[in-house]
Amino acid sequence: MSGHTERLDWVDSAKGMSIILVVMMYSVFNVGQDAEGVGLFHYVIGFATPFRMPEFFLISGLFLDQVLARNWKAYADRRVVHYLYFYALWAVIHIVLKVGILSADPLGAANYLLWAVIEPYGVLWFIYLLAAFSLVAKIAYELRIPRWVVLAIGAALQMLPITTGSYLVDQFAEYFVYFYAGYMFAPWIFRLVDLALRHVGVTLAALLLYAVVNAALVFAPGYAVLPEHIQMGTAALPGLHLALALIGSLALCVTAGLLSRLPFMGWLSWLGERSIVVYLAFVLPMSFARIALGKLGLIDDVTLSSLIVMVFAIGASLALYLLVQWTGRGKFLFERPAWAHLPGTKGSRSYQPAAVPAE
Repeated sequence: MSGHTERLDWVDSAKGMSIILVVMMYSVFNVGQDAEGVGLFHYVIGFATPFRMPEFFLISGLFLDQVLARNWKAYADRRVVHYLYFYALWAVIHIVLKVGILSADPLGAANYLLWAVIEPYGVLWFIYLLAAFSLVAKIAYELRIPRWVVLAIGAALQMLPITTGSYLVDQFAEYFVYFYAGYMFAPWIFRLVDLALRHVGVTLAALLLYAVVNAALVFAPGYAVLPEHIQMGTAALPGLHLALALIGSLALCVTAGLLSRLPFMGWLSWLGERSIVVYLAFVLPMSFARIALGKLGLIDDVTLSSLIVMVFAIGASLALYLLVQWTGRGKFLFERPAWAHLPGTKGSRSYQPAAVPAE
């Protein structure tokens, strides 16, 4: 196996771990809210809070350097329009099904659809922000703004208590630094993982030390584990939060590298390749499973119920994807069709999977 292939394996494994944590968080908080209690997975999410979303964005920026020099049309098609297509499509699906049909509120659905243009809708905010981050990174590149300056601005935005009321602005300020760090430090991140794989014993000791320190800071005095929210302790302090997010993201990358070496962990890489598929679709089966468990009176055990909801949400999303692949119908749900590309670009003659581009 070549170094390039190994790198892609661990990147996919990292994305697999990330999507599991994301679905776990939403499942746990929804079940916890219904049951008015907390379970084991609340503490898992608490431990992962500093790096859960930062790592997803950092991974998304790893291959940005390969496309930034392209002309605007090619770049926009690959890194902006690509995400906006899936965001728009699935925002319509979520809103129409959840608000328009299940809640029987067509006027409310129309209102949500209009707002979704300027404010990211629901869990799809991640997809929306990938397009926004890619656009800003390209503008900075074309303006020849030094990368350290852009990174410093991103770090300052993350550490400042920015609460404008706009979800787009606030989440941009919170997470842009990680996306840009993934782009800027990609060569060093790949080298770090390669180095870690050559010194497994030292790597495991370093990961254990990191886990102890991270847990101590997250669950320091002031922390709170609530049914639908995690409040970190010392780890929430500005600056320290940023440092823990970056270190935790690197730790997850290294862990993914180790796991990608294990033959029986190939499923994690397979899942990671389809992480965006799960991200787009998991909310609907998650809601169905949670409601079904509630009606059956089986939601008293928060830990078990959270696990069932999480597994069902991921499994149903992948089942839908595999069904689409098998039948060839509904490919537009997970693959961007030719008409959704900018004219004259490479993908304007074929479908493009719903994934973080590896270029």
